[in-house]
Amino acid sequence: MNKLQRIYEEQGILVAAHRGVSGANIPCNTIPAFEIAVKSGAAILEMDLFKSTDGDIFIFHTGKEPHLLGRNLDLTLLPSKEIRKLRLLNADCNTTGYGIDSFDDVLEQFKGRCLLNLDRCGGFLKDAIQCVERHNMRDQILLKSAPEPELLKEVEAIAPEYMYLPIYMEQDTATERIRRMNINFVGAELVFKTEDSPVAAEEYIDSMRRRGLVLWGNSLLYDEKVPLDGGHSDDISILGHPEEGWGWLAEKGFGIIQTDWAVQCRMWLHGKGWIK
Repeated sequence: MNKLQRIYEEQGILVAAHRGVSGANIPCNTIPAFEIAVKSGAAILEMDLFKSTDGDIFIFHTGKEPHLLGRNLDLTLLPSKEIRKLRLLNADCNTTGYGIDSFDDVLEQFKGRCLLNLDRCGGFLKDAIQCVERHNMRDQILLKSAPEPELLKEVEAIAPEYMYLPIYMEQDTATERIRRMNINFVGAELVFKTEDSPVAAEEYIDSMRRRGLVLWGNSLLYDEKVPLDGGHSDDISILGHPEEGWGWLAEKGFGIIQTDWAVQCRMWLHGKGWIK
């Protein structure tokens, strides 16, 4: 039994907080947003990484600078000194006192407290892993990526002992290949537009679970044109029909649910017995 499976068996469904829990004056992808998520019972913090021109790693979803900073710039083209001066906007597009947190600060803040899913660190995975190793936090890290051959080789070469989940979009394209590699294969993220998708089929999900793999599902809805969960979204759940959203994913066999409503999702799942 791998570590992720053991945690799932002990705790039940694991709630992953998408960029933490944000809103009002608390921006996403910040230590305050992650603190709210952990204190609300989230087992996993999902976060986005980028690297400055001088090699420091920070937490921010690049490409969202106009929305979250109110400026048309590319953070990856700035040195760390300039990045540290910036302040994030709140939900009303007013400037807050919150800056862009460094990866080092986030790691130290949540050491020993929860799992951390590192997203968007392709191209500097080695640097991210070195940072994690400095903090001695290997066992808390979940890596995910598209299962492209070059990315899998990178994981095998740089982070073979780290918990890894491929992201399957509609179809499983790599499970047999990954099983033959020196990769700590603990689960898979399944993304599907409709219930008819191959990765949403009951037979497929059952076969993956029999292998001891924990399946990651997404109820978050960041773009209505790009469904991630066959329509079983946070919106349906939070607006009065959680059994059709979070409940459907739970019944289907997903051991992780990533959501933008971590508090409400966890409370409902706990009330139904899906979380111990």
